[in-house]
Amino acid sequence: MSNVFDGDSPTNLAEYSVSELSGSIKRTVETAFDQVRVRGEISGYRGPHSSGHAYFALKDDRARIDAVIWKGTFSRLKFRPEEGMEVIATGKVTTFPGSSKYQIVIETLEPAGAGALMALIEERKRKLGAEGLFDAARKKRLPFMPSVIGVVTSPTGAVIRDILHRISDRFPVHVLVWPVKVQGEGSGEEVANAIRGFNALEPSGAIPRPDVLIVARGGGSLEDLWSFNDEIVVRAAAESRIPLISAVGHETDWTLIDYAADVRAPTPTGAAEMAVPVKAELEAQAAALAARLQGCMNRQMDQRRQSVRALMRALPSLDQLLALPRRRFDEAATGLGRGLELNTINKRRGFERVAAHLRPDVLAGRIAERRQTLNEGMARAERMVERLIDRSKSRVDRAEAILASLPARLKTQTDRGRERLGNLSRHADTAVRHQLTRARAELSAQDRVLQSLSYKNVLKRGYAVIRDEDNRPVSQAAHLSAGMGIAIEFADGRVGAMTTEGGAPPASAKKRSTRPADPPKQGSLF
Repeated sequence: MSNVFDGDSPTNLAEYSVSELSGSIKRTVETAFDQVRVRGEISGYRGPHSSGHAYFALKDDRARIDAVIWKGTFSRLKFRPEEGMEVIATGKVTTFPGSSKYQIVIETLEPAGAGALMALIEERKRKLGAEGLFDAARKKRLPFMPSVIGVVTSPTGAVIRDILHRISDRFPVHVLVWPVKVQGEGSGEEVANAIRGFNALEPSGAIPRPDVLIVARGGGSLEDLWSFNDEIVVRAAAESRIPLISAVGHETDWTLIDYAADVRAPTPTGAAEMAVPVKAELEAQAAALAARLQGCMNRQMDQRRQSVRALMRALPSLDQLLALPRRRFDEAATGLGRGLELNTINKRRGFERVAAHLRPDVLAGRIAERRQTLNEGMARAERMVERLIDRSKSRVDRAEAILASLPARLKTQTDRGRERLGNLSRHADTAVRHQLTRARAELSAQDRVLQSLSYKNVLKRGYAVIRDEDNRPVSQAAHLSAGMGIAIEFADGRVGAMTTEGGAPPASAKKRSTRPADPPKQGSLF
């Protein structure tokens, strides 16, 4: 500080530099407002800066003060500041010499009463509920017996130990733990990323995809559980394709993730009980069912055995069934010898009767008859063969005669074909000549009609055609102007000309004109 007296100065006030004055003001403000508590509404909050610091303002209905939260302090906050939230900030007031501004450096931040947080939660609940994130139709049923369970919670603390211990006691299965922060800055993003990460796993990948998810945290105040009210966490829970159990806080604690989850558990231990059944109970139930099944089978077998025995008593015995066949067999066996003797006697008698007719003279007579019959058959066959030979010779002679006359017949037919072909050729020539004559006549008639309609015949009678510069016919004088080049087409050729002013023709031209009066107009040819 300079304290030099200048005799020319009208006052003896001390002279300060700008830096000295700014530093003195900074020390004075920091000494006077070293620790203050300010209540106000957050304004201009856009999240932490890339450096990790957060800059915003606190305001009420009449004033506004800039605020800053340094990176180290921001990471220790229990909940994240939000635009429009009414808070109570504790810190010190300081100045920024570079721009002559003062601001409060916040060391702790808390909501201005639970009512403000509850109002914010209710507003967010209405917004997300209007989008259908809390609809019951979106809820998925939990699998009865999952093989893999995913847990999103802090890797330290009693929550994960309680869940693992409860699952191990009830039904040991494979548990995957995704460690996250459950409070403080960035905890909401970590929980949402964990839920989406479990959903992104492939069912048949190296890391198995869970059949059910548990998002768990121990009890705490409303500020401690604030991360589970973040919109990003609620949307991740609602979008999860894996059934999700929310186990945040105690039974009386409610967060927005409880509304988006498929099932809400009162405690993390309750979530483990919901996720898996009791193995001992299942084994006991299976044993009871197996015993009931065995008892049913035994009773069924006893009933069937009794039915078979009853049916057996109703059936006759083996001796009764075989008594009649045995008697018939014995009777047949007794009469078999006598029957054979009688049959042999009958056969012998029959043989003797036949043998009585087999005398030598009878056989000789039958042989002579058969020989005579054979000779007659041979004679008839020889006669038939001779007749067939004669018929074949006649057919061969006729065929030779036909073959001998065939060249003459072929020549006659060839001459007839040539004569017929010549007649057809002459008729065709005559028809073609007549057709050509008719075509020439029709063509000549069409040419005469075309010549009669051509404008060149009109030109031969002394007329001319006037054409403009584009070679288009001009039918009226009004279509021409002075100085326009025209072409006049006569019957024997064309000449070029230039138009002049319109008017009556000169008298000399009238005197020289010896053209007779126009003949009467010819009528239409059609």
